[in-house]
Amino acid sequence: MPKRFIVLLYLLVAVTLFSSCGQFEHIRKSNDVNFKLTKANEYFDKKQYSHANELYKELVPIMKSTRNYEALSFKYAYSYYYMKDFLAASYFFKNFSDAFPMSKDAEECEFMSTVCLYRLAPKYTLDQTNSIKALEALESFVSRHPNSTRIKEAQEYINLSHAKLETKEANAAKLYFNIAQYKAASTAFKSVIRNYPESTNSDFYLFMAMKSMYKYAQASIAEKQEERYASALTTFRELKDNFPKSKYLQDAEKIYADATENVKKIRNEHK
Repeated sequence: MPKRFIVLLYLLVAVTLFSSCGQFEHIRKSNDVNFKLTKANEYFDKKQYSHANELYKELVPIMKSTRNYEALSFKYAYSYYYMKDFLAASYFFKNFSDAFPMSKDAEECEFMSTVCLYRLAPKYTLDQTNSIKALEALESFVSRHPNSTRIKEAQEYINLSHAKLETKEANAAKLYFNIAQYKAASTAFKSVIRNYPESTNSDFYLFMAMKSMYKYAQASIAEKQEERYASALTTFRELKDNFPKSKYLQDAEKIYADATENVKKIRNEHK
């Protein structure tokens, strides 16, 4: 491509951008509210959400109590959503559903507010405060709107939130095990089971709880070993009863056999 053509192309783009910016400033400074609203909606329809958002922001305090305020508020919330400002979007979606509870869009905005909270939630390795808030909001939505067409999507977000929180807890339990804090590991794995009883990993958590208690018994003083081996054996029986086809059962049986043998030795020593 000739160098001269590239220069001309850059100049054309620059002129277009400058013209566009100048036109937007002209619209923004206009005192004609209806003209500004029309242009804001045009920007929104063209997916130029930052321009639409800036105009809507200026129009919100002016257009309260007018017939256009509901539609403006709806698009204003969505402009934040499409700009990926999920915190602001969640706030304005909730504002809409609170301000216009009888609107045909009220349920949608209530749902979108919860979706924004879900999108704010970080990956499982970080603090999960926002994940918990999102989960609570989603469960509240399902409870309030049991016949909503959005129930399936809401349930998917709920399941994903549960999975993220479960992974966070399970990884904490694994960390305790890896640093040889076996009592804490056993307690943590059992806590994951209680908090997520429908988990597909429940047999793994039980196995790890048993293994953790077994190792805790091994490292304990002689007076405490029998009691702690017994706890490992009890957890094994729970694993075998509830998950007879678990892939962890074979390894668990080896630990069970060794723990049983150790208990026999301890008892023989005290005869």
